[in-house]
Amino acid sequence: MWAFYRLVTVVLGQGLLQEDIELKSFSDPKAEAELARLFRLLRLADINYYQKDAPSMSDADYDKLKKRYILLEQLFPHLKRSDSPVTTVGAPALEKFAKVNHSQRMLSLSNAFESSDVVDFGDSIRRYLGLKSETPLSFTAEPKIDGLSLSCRYENGILVQAATRGDGVVGENVTENAKTISDIPQYLFNSPNILEVRGEVYITHKDFQLLNRDQSSRGEKTFANPRNAAAGSLRQLDPRITAARPLRFFAYAWGEHSEALGKTQTEALEKLAILGFKTDPLTQTFETIEALLYHYSYIADRRAELPYDIDGVVYKVDNLSYQSRLGMRSTTPRWAIAHKFAAEVGWTKLEGIDIQVGRTGALSPVARLLPLTLGGVVVSNATLHNEDYIKGIDSTGSLIRDGKDIRVNDWVQVYRAGDVIPKIADVDLTKRSADSEPYVFPDVCPECGTSAGREEGDAVRRCTGGITCPAQGVERLKHFVSRKAFDIEGIGAKQIEMFFVDEHLPIREPADIFTLAERDRANLSSFESRDGYGEKSVAKIYAAIEERRTISFAKLLFSLGIRHLGEVGAKLISSHYGNWQDFIYAIDNASDRQSADWEELLAIDGVGKVMAESLVSAFSSAPERAAIDRLVFHLNIEDSEMQKPNNSPINGKTIVFTGTLERMSRVEAKARAEVLGAKVLGSVSAKTDLVIRGSGAGSKAKKAAALGIPMINEDKWLVMIGGL
Repeated sequence: MWAFYRLVTVVLGQGLLQEDIELKSFSDPKAEAELARLFRLLRLADINYYQKDAPSMSDADYDKLKKRYILLEQLFPHLKRSDSPVTTVGAPALEKFAKVNHSQRMLSLSNAFESSDVVDFGDSIRRYLGLKSETPLSFTAEPKIDGLSLSCRYENGILVQAATRGDGVVGENVTENAKTISDIPQYLFNSPNILEVRGEVYITHKDFQLLNRDQSSRGEKTFANPRNAAAGSLRQLDPRITAARPLRFFAYAWGEHSEALGKTQTEALEKLAILGFKTDPLTQTFETIEALLYHYSYIADRRAELPYDIDGVVYKVDNLSYQSRLGMRSTTPRWAIAHKFAAEVGWTKLEGIDIQVGRTGALSPVARLLPLTLGGVVVSNATLHNEDYIKGIDSTGSLIRDGKDIRVNDWVQVYRAGDVIPKIADVDLTKRSADSEPYVFPDVCPECGTSAGREEGDAVRRCTGGITCPAQGVERLKHFVSRKAFDIEGIGAKQIEMFFVDEHLPIREPADIFTLAERDRANLSSFESRDGYGEKSVAKIYAAIEERRTISFAKLLFSLGIRHLGEVGAKLISSHYGNWQDFIYAIDNASDRQSADWEELLAIDGVGKVMAESLVSAFSSAPERAAIDRLVFHLNIEDSEMQKPNNSPINGKTIVFTGTLERMSRVEAKARAEVLGAKVLGSVSAKTDLVIRGSGAGSKAKKAAALGIPMINEDKWLVMIGGL
């Protein structure tokens, strides 16, 4: 049987192997363009799924895109974005609920769609932990409920807070709503003093049908599927509405806890059940990957018989001490993976193709479809990625869909897994009319008429109008006022669209926001003349604008919407330079690619050449620089805070590993060092503080010795970090 799964692994792995060969052939510009395309699709999907409860991409295709993104990052590490979707999860919390900072991050799971992915998961666990093939390694397997993640915090046995996942760091406070769910105990007996129980809020199929029947009888909007119904019900501002909805809760994990729940995942789940939580009865523990895959098939075959929606099976390392050692990647735990079910497809008519222009000028085609229903969800649009995809070729010029292009009025196959239809998978040429013509992708921006060109190696056509393009201008301003940027209360996407075209009080660039009140007074309060705005509401908006005149260096940098510079990158750069004045001085000098300031920018850990080029180019562009300077004139920019010290002996140190470690893998050693506050680099320099030397150490050890840098062996390293 095991040989069979190995064979499946080899066969199914051929697709990934071919993709690996394809991506390795990319030039830097081509890889950069593909990363940018994938980034846009992944981040939009995150916002739509986690924040709007209106998914715009299927789980299967999301994970295929993410896998391709990860592979590209591995092949071109110097092109890695600081705001890579590999390092982020979810979406920002909604504004209508109070924010909750999770004491421990709520992370998502990496996904598997093939048996080979699961086999690789098991192998990676053994490699990371240094376990031999004969060493026992148990896993739990549980159905992946398709609902809304929730964390319930108990203090001294009392439910004091419930929060959605949000972006994994900050969620929405839905405590009063959670208290109305009968499956969530409000009091626990014999529990740890502090315990965060995490699980999934869901609605059963039977209850969903009754809920929609009730909604329809009262003339109210029905829900597309149980997941959306659960999410919408939990996010009601009135807890009485939530109480009337048939919400259920399965517990499957935990966050902060003052006492251990057990030594294994299995024991911990049993403890949660004793405390009064419902856990999924289909959860079982297995000793081999083969057994996990058999259980997956068993559940998949009975999926339609279950009373609730699931979209896969989650596997977790059972031993909690192993889980602790394995730790986390940036957004996912190493010790768990979600094995997803196959996607669904359907046929419908392509009624039109619209072109949307994004913040960076990218022209993105969107398919408008004759609505169809798949898995109970009505869909009417899908992504078409770019002009090459429409033509039937990939980024290398190779054929996709056997070279069949996509045309308006074609009958197309739509690909869906999870909650939404993300893309067109195929075309039925037998139904194509004789007078059908190929779709001609525009070479001018549909918004401003400026030429839209493609850089060499770039899969995306972009408007060259820059800040003169109204579509780019609007999208940049929307980004500027977004939640993670200036976050000005009362000035959101709707207001930006209104003011952008206003003749009396236009907002065409960020600085205009901070002159709005002054210009309004000169226009005799024309703001108040608009529908929905009165003296008090306008005064409140102006007060919010005044409050944001003081902004952190990192938020300001992120708010500018510079291509390839995300929130993480802005924090890295602001932390490095400390204040705006020093940054501006350095970035101006860095326009000389031979200067020391350029080299310093590239040396910042996490800042690659692509990000550095984009940053310098933005500040070197006369129109963009002028707009930035006009904005800064109105602001008080706070210096970046220094990293808070901790008790770790390597906190703030720059360390390098060399040679072979015997008691832990290099990956685990690096992860442990970073958790303890160290910066781990791959090469030795005069700025290196410590070198950990394993067996077979070579040139790095010699260079460290020549520079007089302290070196320790693995045993001393383990003592320093407190052991395994």
